[in-house]
Amino acid sequence: MISSASFLKTDNMRNRVFCLVVLLSVFVPSFVNARKPDLKFNQNGKFKIVQFTDTHIKANDIESQVTFATINEVLDKEKPDLVVFTGDIVTGPPVEKGWTMATESVIKRKIPFAVVFGNHDDENGLTREELSKIIEPMPYSLFVSKTENVSGYGNYLLKIKSSTGEKNAALLYCMDSNAYSTIDSVSGYGWFQFDQIGWYRTESKKQKELNNGTLLPSLAFFHIPLPEYHEAYSNEKHPPVGLRLESECPASINSGMYAAMLECGDIMGMFVGHDHNNDYIAYLHGIALAYGRFTGSKTTYCELPNGGRIIELTEGSRTFKTWIRTGKGDVFCKLEFPSDFTNIKK
Repeated sequence: MISSASFLKTDNMRNRVFCLVVLLSVFVPSFVNARKPDLKFNQNGKFKIVQFTDTHIKANDIESQVTFATINEVLDKEKPDLVVFTGDIVTGPPVEKGWTMATESVIKRKIPFAVVFGNHDDENGLTREELSKIIEPMPYSLFVSKTENVSGYGNYLLKIKSSTGEKNAALLYCMDSNAYSTIDSVSGYGWFQFDQIGWYRTESKKQKELNNGTLLPSLAFFHIPLPEYHEAYSNEKHPPVGLRLESECPASINSGMYAAMLECGDIMGMFVGHDHNNDYIAYLHGIALAYGRFTGSKTTYCELPNGGRIIELTEGSRTFKTWIRTGKGDVFCKLEFPSDFTNIKK
C-alpha cells in the first residue's frame, strides 16, 4: 500500500516533469530556430553557392530517384557553402515526406540551405504558410517564413560575413515571386507586389548605410523570371551564354522589381527557375539575368540533362564566376561576370 506522503511526492514529481516538458516545448524550438547557420567567406576569400531548381519531387514516384542522385553528385563534386532551392521543389503528395527527401542530402552534409517557393509548391494540399512550418525548423535551414507587412512567404535577406567574420561582405536576397495572377482580367503567373519591392528597397538602403555608404555585392534568388529576361536574351551588344529552348514565362504584369534593382545598384545578378528548358545567363544594364539548370526528372517536362548551377563569389569584388554541372558530371557554360560580357570584342 502506498502512503499518502509517497503519493504526494510522486504527484509533485509528475507535476515538475510536466512543467519541464511544457517549458522545453516553448523554449527549445525558439532556441534552435534562433541558431541559424552562419554564412562566411572561406580563408581564400571564396563563397560557393549551388542552385537547385524545379526538382518536382514526388515522393512515391521512382523517377524522383534520378533527382536525388543528381543532387548528391553535384554536392559531392562542388562542396558548396550554401544551397538555394529556387522553387517547384515538391509537387506531389505526400508533401512533407517529399520535403524531407528533397533536403536530406543537404542536411546530411551539414550544408546551410535557403528556399524560395515556386508556383507549384502549394498545389498539393498545403498552403505556403503550412509549408513554411515544415521548412523553417529543419536543421541547417535559413528559410524565414514571414516578414511583417510583406506579401508572400519567404522574403528574407542572407548576409555573408567576411573571411575574418568582422563584417558583412555580400548579401543574398531571397524572395517569393508568388504563383498566379490574382486579378480576374489578367491571366498567367504572379508578380512581385509593391510591398515586396518596398521591402527590397528599404533593405538595400539600410545595408548601404550600415556599410558606410558603400554597396555590398548582392544576388537575388526567386522562381518566376522577370519580364526583362526576354529583352536581356535579345541583347545583341552583350550576347547571352547558354540555352533557350522555350519562351520565357514571366508574369503579364511588370510591377517594377528590375527597375528597383537598377536604381538601388547593389544587385549583380538574379537567379530563377520556372522554365525547365532554359539555362542561359544574359546581361542587361549591368545586371546578370540567369536561369538555374533544371534539377528534376521525368516527373515533369524536360529536354535538358538535369543538374545545378554553381555561383562562386570572391570577397571584396563585385564579380562572380558561374557554371553548370550535370548529374553525369559534365561541366560547361563557365563564365565570369561581368568581364565575359563587357570584354566581348565587337
